[in-house]
Amino acid sequence: MKLRIFTEPQQGATYDELLTVARTAERLGFDAFFRSDHYQRIGDGDPGPGSTDAWITLAGLARETSTIRLGTLVTPTTFRLPGPLAISVAQVDQMSGGRVELGLGTGWYDGEHAAYGIPFPPTAERFGRFEEQLEIIKGLWAAEKSYSHDGPYYRVVDSPALPKPAQRPGPPIIVGGFGAKRTPRLAATYADEYNVPFHTVEETATAFERVRRAAQETGRDILMSAAQTVCVGRDQAELERRAAAAGTPLDELREGGLAGTPAEVLEKIGAFGSLGAERIYLQVMDLGDLEHLELIAAEVLPHV
Repeated sequence: MKLRIFTEPQQGATYDELLTVARTAERLGFDAFFRSDHYQRIGDGDPGPGSTDAWITLAGLARETSTIRLGTLVTPTTFRLPGPLAISVAQVDQMSGGRVELGLGTGWYDGEHAAYGIPFPPTAERFGRFEEQLEIIKGLWAAEKSYSHDGPYYRVVDSPALPKPAQRPGPPIIVGGFGAKRTPRLAATYADEYNVPFHTVEETATAFERVRRAAQETGRDILMSAAQTVCVGRDQAELERRAAAAGTPLDELREGGLAGTPAEVLEKIGAFGSLGAERIYLQVMDLGDLEHLELIAAEVLPHV
């Protein structure tokens, strides 16, 4: 089991704050630093400095870290055209020496689209564009000379399919979600990893099984992972303080996330591991609490 740090910068974080967390996670031995891809705070509260662009952030981190893997969970297809996105990810992969992973999704938060003038199509169209973008991005990365595509939403004509990413045929692609029909098929067809975000162990088991059945039909092996909000403390006072900083009641975090003493969190991580999860993304909400990462690295990370 690998533990990855997952941040939500749209809730208010500067690049320098993200750099500090990424470097700390790297020093402590976490497998990866991931960030969400949003342009606006979700929910009420102080927006702080606002969000930062995910792929500009990762480009900077690619040059200011050396070993930790970097990625998005997840980039909405509504934000970027597939060709330019393939170029951006390939370039950041080169800049990092082959440490990048692309989480890709349909997009869901209509408010941020309205706030920044980004079209927000209906659900069916977003899924159609999502599938076509997956096909185009993988096609551009894998093409030996040129690449063309003619689909219902995108037309690519004799692309030179450059630059190429450092990882060949391309960076791992992560597809996430809990959908029962389209998501399993898309993950089984295009993804290297399937992620279930913020669901119970029982719900995650159901989602994993759906994707495994779909993968049997496509003949592909897919790595399974889960994302959970993390809140670890040595005692009740420490737990209450961290839950308050995360903006979620501790009882709710214990039920629906990874919250408790190191021993309690290890037990729940083990439950996800028994389902076949090979990675857990630890969503940290208080980016200033580096002692939280130190505690997890000391008391949880060595035992997974």
